[in-house]
Amino acid sequence: MSRSAVTTSDHDAAERRTAARALLATPVLTTARHPETMRLVRRHATGLRVLFATQLGYQLVVESTFARLLKTPPAPGFPAAPARRADRTPFTTRSYVHLCLVGAALLAPSSGEQVLLSSLIEQVRADAAGLGLDIPDTLAERRSLVAALDLLVRWGVLTETDGSTSNWAERKDEALLTVHRPLLPHLLTGPLPAQLDAPTLLAGTADDPPRRRLRRVLAEHPVVPRETLDPETADVLSRERRELARQLDEAFGLVLETRAEGVLAHDPEASLSDLTFPGTGTVPQAALLLVEHLVIEHLPDPDARDATGAHPASVAVPWAAVDAGLAHLLARYGRGWERRLREDPPALRAAVLDLLTSLSLTSVTGDGVLLHAVAARYRTEVTHHRAAARPEPPPVDEPGLFDLDPEGSA
Repeated sequence: MSRSAVTTSDHDAAERRTAARALLATPVLTTARHPETMRLVRRHATGLRVLFATQLGYQLVVESTFARLLKTPPAPGFPAAPARRADRTPFTTRSYVHLCLVGAALLAPSSGEQVLLSSLIEQVRADAAGLGLDIPDTLAERRSLVAALDLLVRWGVLTETDGSTSNWAERKDEALLTVHRPLLPHLLTGPLPAQLDAPTLLAGTADDPPRRRLRRVLAEHPVVPRETLDPETADVLSRERRELARQLDEAFGLVLETRAEGVLAHDPEASLSDLTFPGTGTVPQAALLLVEHLVIEHLPDPDARDATGAHPASVAVPWAAVDAGLAHLLARYGRGWERRLREDPPALRAAVLDLLTSLSLTSVTGDGVLLHAVAARYRTEVTHHRAAARPEPPPVDEPGLFDLDPEGSA
């Protein structure tokens, strides 16, 4: 093979990987909002369809003006990625209701290519009343409805041609919206019957080959504790780790790291998620302080072992300890935090744990939270010096889950 052919092949592979990463991070892309990324997606549409279908079991729809990656439900035991408002707070149940009602109203045969915001709201209220749902004209309800509209704008389903949806909650300002009708039917990943429980929804992914299930979990979740893997996927991880690492690197640019407690699919570019941690703002700051506090107070030392001689994969922290830690942090640092959250500790706790769970640092249980071993990377290191003699170095042992090396990388 000539050098030019190799160069072209490498260039195509790099472009395909860039497009695949963009689709993983943003499953709805439009030409209007993502012109350069859509150019790559259209150029490599065939290869991307094959890649997502074979590697992850996802369906990719590519049209002239949009691309939609239809993902499967998350694996049991892993959190679903919630829809979020512009300020990163997760959708409430009410906002999901509004999102469905707005989508249904836009799909109605009578809906045109453009619609006045007031007319759309009026249709949503009429549809809700026909279903026996009450949508009161309160500020909180309007804000929830605006959150649903804003999400559709960010997805590219709606374009604010004149005016803005954000002004409607407080002032009910009018706006003219252009509807991207070809994209609307592809928002749902599949038809949802009126009665469908969670086990039925997840049943469609249980028959996937274990290799595909493992790749999918690693592509969607930064940290996978070993105890969350079923026997088949755990066996694949043990026997085919090198091949798995090669596939994830070539397809998505992920670096696989395995330890006794689990496995990490590290993203060196830190662009597969829009969650920045540590970060600025009340919730990221409080989350960093809380996880550091919980690690110091509850997570064993990195060289600790359980009864089997293994590193503990996670530690249970009761709600009382979580709340006490958060109260301590509020008293010490809360003056500079957002007033709404400062005055509502339950809301602050929910927002903080939502972020930490999204990062796979914690899992919420009925009795409290599970603090995963990967959180140890946020342990404060304190060095004690002896005046008389230096201590002997500890024996070399297998590192804990993603301990930092001397250069600071995992």
